[in-house]
Formats: sequence, C-alpha cells, structure tokens
Amino acid sequence: TLRADGPTVLGQTVVARTAIGPLGFDDPMTVTGWDPPPAPQPRMRLVKRGRVLDGWAEIVVRPTPEGEQLLRRAHGFLAEAEEISSLFHASRALRGRVRVELPVIIARDFVVPRVPELLARHPQLQLDICASDRLVAAAREGFDVVLRVGPVNEPGLVGRRLGESSMMNCASPEYLRQHGTPRTLDELREHFIVHYATDPVPVFEYFDGTAYQELAMRSLVTVDNYDVYEAACIAGLGIAQLPRAGLERYTNKLVALLPEFSARPSPITLLHTHGRSVPRRVRAVMNWLVELLSPTVDELVRGA
Repeated sequence: TLRADGPTVLGQTVVARTAIGPLGFDDPMTVTGWDPPPAPQPRMRLVKRGRVLDGWAEIVVRPTPEGEQLLRRAHGFLAEAEEISSLFHASRALRGRVRVELPVIIARDFVVPRVPELLARHPQLQLDICASDRLVAAAREGFDVVLRVGPVNEPGLVGRRLGESSMMNCASPEYLRQHGTPRTLDELREHFIVHYATDPVPVFEYFDGTAYQELAMRSLVTVDNYDVYEAACIAGLGIAQLPRAGLERYTNKLVALLPEFSARPSPITLLHTHGRSVPRRVRAVMNWLVELLSPTVDELVRGA
C-alpha cells in the first residue's frame, strides 16, 4: 500500500507499506524530483529514507503508441467542436486560452510589449507565452502557436513563412590568431565549430554549387541558446554560422569567413498545431502575430 498527504510536491514524504502476513515495515520516501505533465518528459524521483531499505527510484511517464494517437486525434476533435460552436456564436467575443511558444528575445523585445494591444482588442482572451530557445514538441506539449527560426521538422504543423535571412560564417579575431584563418574546406577540417544543441552532432553546413552539404567538425562547447551561441563565438570558442542581418553588431568582434561556403538561408515561420480546424481565438492570435512580426523580419533574425 502507498500513503501520501495531498497532491505531489517537491519535498513531500510518501510512505509505502510492505507486508507479508503479520510482518511488515514502512518504507518512507521523499520526492526530490517532480516534473508533471505537460513537461516533455514527465517524471518523479524518490529517495528512500527508511531504516530497512535505502536508495532511490525514478518513475518516468511515457504515452503508449495508442495514447499518442488518441492525443493527436483528441486535439483535432476538440478544435473542430469549438469551431462548430463558433458558427452559432460568431458575434460573441473571443474567449479562452492560447498557448504560444517563442524564442526568448523575440518574446521579450517584440511580442510582450505589444500584448496589451491584443488584450484591449479581445479582453476575454488569455495568452500563455512560453519563452524558450529549446525546440519544443509543439502538439505534444499543448501549444497552439509556435515560431520557428530555422527548418521545421515536426509533422502536423501548419503556418506561414514570415521571411528568411541569409547566413554568414564568423570567428573572433582571437580565435583566428590561435588557430589560423581557414580558406578551404580541407583547412576547415582542422578547426572547431560552436555546436548548437538542436544539431545532433557538430557540423558546418555549406553549399557546394549543387546542394547543401554538412562537414563533420570538432567542438569545444555545446549551447542551447542563441545569445550564448553568439557569445561563445565572440569568446573564441569556435566558428559560428550567424544571420547576415546582424552583421553590424559584430564590428571589431567577429570576422567573416569563407563567404563562398555559406549555410542555407534561415527561414522564420509562424505555425499552429490545429490542422484544418483552427479555433477562432488561435486564428486571431496568429493574424495578430503575423501583423506584428512581418514588418520586422530582419530585426527578428538579429534577435532570434
């Protein structure tokens, strides 16, 4: 048997009772890790504190294949039900919650300062903004709208491209003093690249005149945030592939390299997770974001 007081929280004591016939003992455990759904990897970590047993245990929650399928279909059913309902209440004010995921700097500098305008237009709307530079699983984590800077690989997302930025290869003057300036792909093999965590392995992307290719490289550091990616390059930790739109920011800090071997342009795309049945509230937020962000694509790339 298992006893717990109230809902699960960090530091909570959970007591398991182990018994065989009249003999038994209590096995108290403390919750030291708790990431409930909709976390991308829901888990609970328990540390045993009893006199009889010690150690730890970790419980990870994963949906079954059937559960994944049900989650995807239920999301669509709910959206369609809301859309049908809206046909009979077209004149009613928009209401409900819209969950939006944005890169940190875009959320901070471009979107949040303008949110009061949206809420003044739709006062019964609730907006949840998740500002993160990690690549979320949009549908699984319950987001309605996401903004992607770079390729979109998640199936089921539908949206609109806001623009794109050409890329450049850069390194700091200090890095070039220590390692030399590469002038060919063969010379580049001896260098380091700043590894962005969304890439499975460190690579240098380039156009060979026919198609884009990837050159495997070494790295000294791996990062998961664009600001830190840029800072690592400036600090001399390797070569980075950065949006050309931000070139003026790098004066005296970074040097452009190998212009004939640039990475593919980086697209900026606003997407939703509702397929063909987009709830009115989600459509309204999408249209507002397109109206807000489209005129400032170059600035978005510099900030993303």
